[in-house]
Amino acid sequence: MKAITYSAFGSAREVLTVTDVDCPAPGPGEVTVDVTMSGVNPSDVKSRAGRPELDKPVFAQIIPHSDGAGVISAVGNGVPASRLGERVWLWNGQWKRAHGTAAEQITLPAEQAVPLPASVGDEVGATLGIPGLTATHAVFSGGDIHDQTVLIHGGAGTVGFLAVQLAKWGGAKVITTARGAGLDRAKAAGADVAIDYSAPDLAQQILAANDGQPINKIIDVELGANIDIDAEVIAENGRINAYGSAKDMTPTLPIFPLLFKAVILEIVLVYLLTPTQRQVSIETLTAALTAGALNSPVEQIFALEQAAAAHEAVEAGSRAGAILLSTGT
Repeated sequence: MKAITYSAFGSAREVLTVTDVDCPAPGPGEVTVDVTMSGVNPSDVKSRAGRPELDKPVFAQIIPHSDGAGVISAVGNGVPASRLGERVWLWNGQWKRAHGTAAEQITLPAEQAVPLPASVGDEVGATLGIPGLTATHAVFSGGDIHDQTVLIHGGAGTVGFLAVQLAKWGGAKVITTARGAGLDRAKAAGADVAIDYSAPDLAQQILAANDGQPINKIIDVELGANIDIDAEVIAENGRINAYGSAKDMTPTLPIFPLLFKAVILEIVLVYLLTPTQRQVSIETLTAALTAGALNSPVEQIFALEQAAAAHEAVEAGSRAGAILLSTGT
């Protein structure tokens, strides 16, 4: 099969190559999926560029990307033959494995190939693994949000945009932060109020948008940058679900207000959801998709051979949708 591979860290154009490799046959409990779309996420790009603690990749040859969509073409022992021909979306394709979704095929455990609702295209399916599950877990972890107020920092971002929609579907009042054109994008996703995150009186604006009442739940893309604001506006026994802190990777927590509000802080890493957490998130995400409550926009689709350009598009940032690779199958 044709695949994108790399064997050393470096820039996309330096290390990504088109290679012919064999796709292993499915073993017990596994399926082979003919990949139609492969999602390119920031974590994929960072892994290819290199991590500070590593001087070389952990596998001799890596096919990148965790997310994807396609059709099951073979099943191993213990997997019902009825799954043959099933349209699916994929999660954790390249997590702790050498072979990800940037290829014409992938073999992986059957539970990592989730049935895709008939109404949902493969393009959307390829965005569900990291962005979709992160947003779903971040919104609903901790319990029912119906009639609560949820603050979503970064509502115009890939995960934030989905989180806004999911929170509204879940019955919450949604306040979000964004900037510039992102304010309109977050409002289009369904946010009740969108506030410029650079405002000097951000905390006061957030509370005013909630009729002066503190916030039940906060979903945060930049915990380090926002933690002081979060501590000021969060309600007693409130919850902060943080899935990123790129601007400040060593944040200082204001313990006093967090402690005396008994705030729950959850750090969300989608790759390490427990089986129960993941199954709940998959079921919730499927229900939202089936209900037509979720729009997952795609900004650009590249051919498989254009993987380097796709990685560069992710690195450039300022996107209004996902970046995908099409295998042409």
